[in-house]
Amino acid sequence: MTVTYDDVTKARETQSKVIRNTTLEFSETFSKICGANVYLKNEYEQKTGSFKIRGAYYKIKSLTDEEKNKGVVAASAGNHSQGVALASHIENIPCTIVMPKTASPAKVAATKGYGANVVLVGSTYDESWAHAQKIALETNATIIHAFDDSHVIAGQGVIGLEIIEQLPNVDEIYVPIGGGGLIAGIITAVKEKNPNVKIIGVESSAYPAMKKSLENNTLETVSGDTTIADGISVKTPGKLTFEIVKQKIDKIVTVDDSDIINAMFLLMERSKAVVEPAGAVALAYILKHKPEAGKTVVPILCGGNIDMYLLGQIVSKGLSGMGRMLKISVLLKDKPGALKELVDEISSINVNIVEVIHDRLSTDVSAGSAGVTVSLETEDQNQSNELINHLQEKNIKFQVMP
Repeated sequence: MTVTYDDVTKARETQSKVIRNTTLEFSETFSKICGANVYLKNEYEQKTGSFKIRGAYYKIKSLTDEEKNKGVVAASAGNHSQGVALASHIENIPCTIVMPKTASPAKVAATKGYGANVVLVGSTYDESWAHAQKIALETNATIIHAFDDSHVIAGQGVIGLEIIEQLPNVDEIYVPIGGGGLIAGIITAVKEKNPNVKIIGVESSAYPAMKKSLENNTLETVSGDTTIADGISVKTPGKLTFEIVKQKIDKIVTVDDSDIINAMFLLMERSKAVVEPAGAVALAYILKHKPEAGKTVVPILCGGNIDMYLLGQIVSKGLSGMGRMLKISVLLKDKPGALKELVDEISSINVNIVEVIHDRLSTDVSAGSAGVTVSLETEDQNQSNELINHLQEKNIKFQVMP
């Protein structure tokens, strides 16, 4: 079984009344940074906040009436669950989603909000997937796979059709890869319309499953490592997606969490866009490894469902990574005016004080002293260095904290 261009066009016809044609937006900011013409494909604007609804809806729409009556079941900790839940709600069919017990409460609530019956089983996706298969066997429900399904792949491929129509002169498209459903669909659509467009897949360096599989020309399973990009943390690519990708892919690359954080932070600050880690990997790559000057490139921002607690960390780490957040620890004499003197020296460099923690009682603070931790916001790394040099010149003893 494979997926054809005609399959993708058929998926588009089926989707047309339900799925959004998301914007393709020129970014002056990222174009200047990269030295290329950068257009952002904003799939985080899609219903449920992710591209996943495209494939889920087309798959469910393709079911027979008898299959619909028996319902569907899926396993997912994130975007796929919401896509299947909404698609099932639209078609008014029973839907059960198996999620790990470790799934984000916000994502569980969102999935329930679309009308799905959510079952929390296991601590990993694999355990949830095993239980979903058990439910399907017992109830004769249809399993909606997250990526390794021809209808799902065709549904995701409609994004490729949109890009070619929105930007006929595109040179390169950068696509996030987890199990490979998104890139398999986009390759199928784009290479048929214009084989000269390069398709570059982007994986997390913690889960380079498709990259290793292509290098060894066989399906490989990676052990995986810690990463914030949980949406593409897939240990083994799909069999069908692998066969499609290996025939038509131009290149697969990887990015680290630090690159992803930088991209997410810049998207929030410069484009006012909240994009989840997996959704930012394509932009993360071109920001670090610049495309050829003058090329017209499209990174796909494939999702925007991010945990709010993680979002706060991204802001903090993004500022720190760009040299715009500095935290110092100072041991002062416990006397009137000592803290004011420190604040005056910091203010003299026009640095903004975000937080001050004054500690006189901890056991590691000697009698007659006060420990002060100051969080500071600076314009850039140069101003951070200027402040550090200024405090050293004033003989103020301090430590820069991580």
